[in-house]
Amino acid sequence: MAMLTLTAILHKEEDLYVAECPEVGTVSQGYTIEEAVANLKEATELYLEEFPLPEVTRPLMTTFEAAVYA
Repeated sequence: MAMLTLTAILHKEEDLYVAECPEVGTVSQGYTIEEAVANLKEATELYLEEFPLPEVTRPLMTTFEAAVYA
């Protein structure tokens, strides 16, 4: 068994945290950040059992500013 280090991107929607793994495309949710990440881990592991990835590359992340006119 190999271990992969993957990314979890989270955002809050109402009373739930939504977690997404951009390398695999899996998404899950939970009432806490810890629960959302644990659910994402489980969903990703189950997905990878059926659809193994040939190669995983880390996504590039940055920030940018956008003008918003009120």
